[in-house]
Amino acid sequence: MILIKLILAHFIGDFFLQPESWVKEKEKKKLKSPKLYLHVLIHAALMTLLLWDISLWPIITIIAVSHLIIDGIKLIFQKKKTKRILFFVDQLLHVLVIIGCYYFLSKNTSIFDINFTENNLLLLTCLLFLTIPVSIIMKTIFLKWNISKLTKNNQSLKDAGKYIGILERILVFIFIVSNHWEAVGFLITAKSVFRFGDLKESKDRQLTEYILIGTLISFGIAIITGILFNILT
Repeated sequence: MILIKLILAHFIGDFFLQPESWVKEKEKKKLKSPKLYLHVLIHAALMTLLLWDISLWPIITIIAVSHLIIDGIKLIFQKKKTKRILFFVDQLLHVLVIIGCYYFLSKNTSIFDINFTENNLLLLTCLLFLTIPVSIIMKTIFLKWNISKLTKNNQSLKDAGKYIGILERILVFIFIVSNHWEAVGFLITAKSVFRFGDLKESKDRQLTEYILIGTLISFGIAIITGILFNILT
């Protein structure tokens, strides 16, 4: 239970309560940015609220301090060419610290649960992960390609792709959790039908490959998340 709460706090703090303007300010001012320290305080507050146990203060302190150190080092060494890889290294280190703190420190602490079951928290964590966090992960992956050049002559609704991706991942997750794999196939087929006309008209191989890779990554992450949820519950 405590591990799920810590990961949930991380997702909320890093992806939902950190506006893009904060990220840009941190990249510009680095360690001098007040948003960096406010970001860490928000993480500490979220962990405190979700854990709701004063005896767990060592875990909260270590994770918050390590979060500041990891983010600070990333900002110092981050360049345009390394931004993509450092994003994933940064997230991996945060998760490893959380797991390490849980296994090494939680043995001697009392874990107090407040009106949450482990399955419900895990479900909430999975659903939140499939929304903004995966959108940011996919955006970071596609930094390698310049999508503006691929679509400069074809305008679309603002953020439409992001919301379509969020909805399809949530649907895939729900289908897998409810053991309706056939619905996942139907959803993939339906999206392929809608996309086929656009791809056929564009006659752009790079755009076709871009959309195909994005679709496979999005569905793949949702499927893996659903399978993990079923295994853990």
